Amino acid sequence: MNAFFGFIAGTTGRIVRIVAGILLIAIGILWVQGTGGWILVIVGLVPLLAGAFDKCVFAPLFKLPFDGSQLRLKVK
Repeated sequence: MNAFFGFIAGTTGRIVRIVAGILLIAIGILWVQGTGGWILVIVGLVPLLAGAFDKCVFAPLFKLPFDGSQLRLKVK
């Protein structure tokens, strides 16, 4: 589990989350119309903002720090 959170908290993981968020938002706006599109946009904001602000949304579920810099120190 530490390897996963180490990846997610690292630079590559942050970039992956940002790109995934942008893709979900783009799919919601360009291909899925109506309520489903708005749901994808809102869901896409979560990984986008988490990656941009260096936060890990799922880490507290495993009793790990929410903040990316603290998480990196914890999983080393």
